[in-house]
Amino acid sequence: MRVLPLLLLAFTWPAFAANPKADAKSDPKPEIARDAVQPQAQGAVHTLRQIPEACARLEGMFTGQADDPYAFTVVRISPQCQPRARFVDAAKAKPAESGWVLNDLIRVPNAACPAQQAVVHVWRKPVDKTAKLDGQGQQRIYLEEQSKKAKAGQLDAIPMYAAQMRVEGACK
Repeated sequence: MRVLPLLLLAFTWPAFAANPKADAKSDPKPEIARDAVQPQAQGAVHTLRQIPEACARLEGMFTGQADDPYAFTVVRISPQCQPRARFVDAAKAKPAESGWVLNDLIRVPNAACPAQQAVVHVWRKPVDKTAKLDGQGQQRIYLEEQSKKAKAGQLDAIPMYAAQMRVEGACK
């Protein structure tokens, strides 16, 4: 009977050791799970991801320069696009600290230097969209009421997105 507790400990220990919450420095798990993208050539602009609700596209390019090896930009998809979310500067919003959710983690290997990759974290800040129902159990939006809110600058909050990029590894 003394073997049973040791046997149970032997089988349950790996589960405790693999617990990601045990390590405070581990990255949170992104909402979108994806493998690394195809290696990209230097000087070739490539699309990392589109965020249609923010009317934005994330683009990147390996520059081949040691001091700034990867250029990363956010591009508006179309002038006619009406955004339902806002894309904000990650340096000001500090998404890793307050109420943001890691939405996507994109890894882009450098084709000219396999030891180097660009890592892009896409963060999303959700909005509480609890529907307010009227006496008939319906959600209603009144144009006059919304117009007054807009003129007063009191519009409802909309979801936000932010992206951070870092380069891992170095080329010789």
